[in-house]
Amino acid sequence: MIFEPYDIVVVGAGHAGAEAAAAAARLGCRVLLITQMLDTICQMSCNPAMGGVAKGQIVREVDALGGWSGIVTDRSAIQFRMLNMSKGPAMWSPRAQCDRMLFSLHWRQVLENTPNLSLWQDEVTSLLLDGNAVSGVQTRMGHTVPARAVVLTSGTFLNGTIYIGTDSWQGGRVGEVSAVGLSDQLRSLGFEVQRLKTGTPVRVDGRTIDFSRLQIQPGDEHPSKFSFADTKPLADQRPCYIANTNLRTHDILRTGFEQSPMFTGRIQGRGPRYCPSIEDKIDRFADKDHHQLFIEPEGWHTQSYYINGFSSSLPLEVQLEALRSIEGFSDARIFKPGYAIEYDYFPPTQLSYTLETKHVENLYFAGQVNGTTGYEEAACQGLMAGINAALKLQGKAPFVLSRSQAYIGVLIDDLVTKGVDEPYRMFTSRAEYRILLRQDNADQRLTPLGHAIGLADDERMRRVEKKQEQARSLRRLVEETPVIPSDVNAWLLEHGSAGLNQKVRLSNLLLRPELTLRELGEVAPAVAEAMAALPDEVVQEVETAIKYQRYIEKEQEVANRILKFEEIPLPAGYDYFQLDALSYEAREKLSKQCPATIGQASRISGVSPADVSVLLITFAR
Repeated sequence: MIFEPYDIVVVGAGHAGAEAAAAAARLGCRVLLITQMLDTICQMSCNPAMGGVAKGQIVREVDALGGWSGIVTDRSAIQFRMLNMSKGPAMWSPRAQCDRMLFSLHWRQVLENTPNLSLWQDEVTSLLLDGNAVSGVQTRMGHTVPARAVVLTSGTFLNGTIYIGTDSWQGGRVGEVSAVGLSDQLRSLGFEVQRLKTGTPVRVDGRTIDFSRLQIQPGDEHPSKFSFADTKPLADQRPCYIANTNLRTHDILRTGFEQSPMFTGRIQGRGPRYCPSIEDKIDRFADKDHHQLFIEPEGWHTQSYYINGFSSSLPLEVQLEALRSIEGFSDARIFKPGYAIEYDYFPPTQLSYTLETKHVENLYFAGQVNGTTGYEEAACQGLMAGINAALKLQGKAPFVLSRSQAYIGVLIDDLVTKGVDEPYRMFTSRAEYRILLRQDNADQRLTPLGHAIGLADDERMRRVEKKQEQARSLRRLVEETPVIPSDVNAWLLEHGSAGLNQKVRLSNLLLRPELTLRELGEVAPAVAEAMAALPDEVVQEVETAIKYQRYIEKEQEVANRILKFEEIPLPAGYDYFQLDALSYEAREKLSKQCPATIGQASRISGVSPADVSVLLITFAR
């Protein structure tokens, strides 16, 4: 036996696996990360970007807790944009276009230089068990690796099948073999296994695109960054572009429908609702005469462009002909075709909040094996699984985030409580506490928690404390600074705002939606001087806190009320069929999913408010 026992084996080195392995190792566990290909660690298999609406909040939360995705994104970014700036701060979402090769390289450097963490190129074919607990893994090369816990993050590789037109073959990505054996073993252990589908578009040679016919989409004039650490914002950026399909494009695509694996029923798994293939879009939205495409570079020094919005599994010749019908693409050449992939996943209602499975002790699932889609959703699950596997082995309390603490808490609660029947993607609309869970305050919400468990280091905590003190000081100044009508009325009228009738505090003026704190510095020299010495993020945070104070307080009150339900435990293994006052559907759902608290039970589909009342009467002591 060449492998000594490990505390934790992480299976798969995508975004979930990398965060899981790094977190567990930094928490003091001896970790082995096993992947089929060391050269494709954290491969950006689809879109070479991190963040976006709600997804950007997740990356900032991962960073605030002490994860690596934000830092790696900043180090490999080629463009940065803050989305939804025309809306309220709760909707602002950072997004970075990345150099996909640099992203993978930086992640590998992180993992290779993390103490307690080893890497091994191989394929895990089965789990080793000791009674009802995992005790290690068996690999394709015939090696036995003893371990006290296993984190499974196999992405789309479990029995993955790739489709292009009428052709199909086994694979987890084009050019990489699928993982066979694990799904069958887990099914035999009582796990429910189902199928989902995802896809990716063509990659095009940029030398064959006429960019003069496309609409340019530059990055922000003053780009921010993802990490709360001391990474640097971009000095230079690469532009993206916008193109549009047309009716001729749609007609060409329709010629391939008879060979479409999706329309002919060869693909059974459901695909992502909010990222459909181009053929699905023109079929579902037949009244549309065009669909928008985003043309995104895949790196600083490559001619490869990702055609966002043109995912397809149609025959290659149809993909190419349709692509060439788009303005600016008449001479396009393809580097890599679009394709669909169908793969196994495990409905996540089989997990606890720590992402440990209910069927096998010390076995954790994270990422696409739980039915999610997206690098960001995978990364945060990996982080939480790695943290909880380490804490359990060390005899410490589990680390669980509530829905009012983080988007991560919303995601995990949605998964384990509601389950999925299509690839799960995070949206701001899924979070009922959006004003509390802003991207700008993720460090203040979560870094103290990450520091308490030993993941976020002391320097991280010092940065948060400094930021909090700066914000408190500036806010006091804004709330104490008087404003006299005769001094500001002319200025207010110039800025489209009504004049004053009496003296007020500067904070009262800031409540006006048409005014910003930076602008108000023009009539408050002391405030302007204070802001000049502060980072933009501190100034923006103070402005948001003052403008939205009433909304923030109201949302916090609601969260506190609901938290009372959240903390009322339900007994493990309870027979809900003995509670005749519950509806039959509630008895079935509660018995199957075994919620840990009344709060979790209340979010299960089929459990009515009347059923919750019965649970409160029965278990609230």
